[in-house]
Amino acid sequence: MKKIRLSILVAMVATFTACEDVVDIDVKKGTSYPVLDAWITTEPGVQKIRFTKSVPYTDQAPAPVIDDARITLIDETANKSYLFAFSNGVYSYNPGDNETIGVIGHAYRLRIEYNTEVFEAVDTIKRITPIDSISYKYETTDESFVEEDGYVAKFHAIDIKGGVDYYWMRSYRNDLQHKVGDEFSVDGYFDQSVKDGSAFILPIQEAVTDFDKPFQKGEKVIVKLRSLTYQSHFFLTQVDDQLESGGLFAKVLENVRCNAINVTTGGKQKLLGWFGTSAVSSKERVIE
Repeated sequence: MKKIRLSILVAMVATFTACEDVVDIDVKKGTSYPVLDAWITTEPGVQKIRFTKSVPYTDQAPAPVIDDARITLIDETANKSYLFAFSNGVYSYNPGDNETIGVIGHAYRLRIEYNTEVFEAVDTIKRITPIDSISYKYETTDESFVEEDGYVAKFHAIDIKGGVDYYWMRSYRNDLQHKVGDEFSVDGYFDQSVKDGSAFILPIQEAVTDFDKPFQKGEKVIVKLRSLTYQSHFFLTQVDDQLESGGLFAKVLENVRCNAINVTTGGKQKLLGWFGTSAVSSKERVIE
């Protein structure tokens, strides 16, 4: 049982004063599930997959790593298989520094063998539009929405014509260990495609910038634009909605359904997480 201390602010209407009470609540830990974090891309070099166990929502301890699974990626289009080896907390496969196992248009199946049960998930690498450039403009708190003076950067790209395309933009500051933000798009717009083959709209372009902490001179802006299938787009936006939800009308937290299916006859274990694939377009620029 885990104790959670909750501060409850009780409004005293009659006197317009407030007091704070501390309440101890016993919360059951619940069931721990295996969690899959697997994303295969067209980028060259090592591809990594994480397989862990879930922890209670209020638990601050790191998620325990599962190190005894057998994880295989199958390229269904090319009829190739890649066995991922476990080392240093992750399962990985290294095709070579300038080699890649992700190919646009290919369908992939991930097979996880764990505790006598087998799970499989499928996804396809969709096409990606290139990032044309990154621009930036110095803005002050007096003239913009930034919380401090600095540079607001934005990326420029045009949606591919013909068909609906789902995108995931992620930006970084200086290196890939310092993420700035994520944004999701359909044909360069938000949740719903408005026009095919047009430039990404301004709010998505500027989503590379953290307006609470804009870029400063000498910092590097890194932008990665990833393609998504509809299913992967749906999963990521559902997770993002829960992470960003708050306030009185916040959504109730729930586990978003995993696409890895237990294919074992009579198998009862289920997984959390997701297996996805992406083609990637990258661009970076130093603020000068």
